[in-house]
Amino acid sequence: MSRPPLPPFTHDTAVQKVRLAEDAWNTRDPEKVAAAYTVDSRWRNRSEFITGRTEIQEFLARKWARELDYRLIKELWAAEGNRIAVRFAYESHDAAGNWFRSYGNENWEFDENGLMRRRHASINDLPISEADRLYRWPQGRRPDDHPGLSDLGL
Repeated sequence: MSRPPLPPFTHDTAVQKVRLAEDAWNTRDPEKVAAAYTVDSRWRNRSEFITGRTEIQEFLARKWARELDYRLIKELWAAEGNRIAVRFAYESHDAAGNWFRSYGNENWEFDENGLMRRRHASINDLPISEADRLYRWPQGRRPDDHPGLSDLGL
């Protein structure tokens, strides 16, 4: 299975890879998202360590069951060879209606087929009011005319 663009990444192909990841995560479909990772992919997400597509799917299902109305923006930070670093922010609310903006960084490593074999994420959560939300597009892909993180000053 191949998931273009493939490494080694140029600036342009890394930007494309980041946007494809953002688009997939904004579907909130654990099976679709997990398909972009190797079968033995290894993650660190906050304090949780995850191995393999099955655990990734289970993790994502739990995540999106509690992080409601999830909207994500990712931005390329750096790329070299088969590695990409991104920064991101997402907004979601819990079942009680409390809104959060979560900020973080991820380090990604890909295999030769463009599947992610390692993902290390560090994330911090900031409570926000509903009025402070910045990501208000309908569920799914962020519209092309919606500002990115740098454009929003984040």
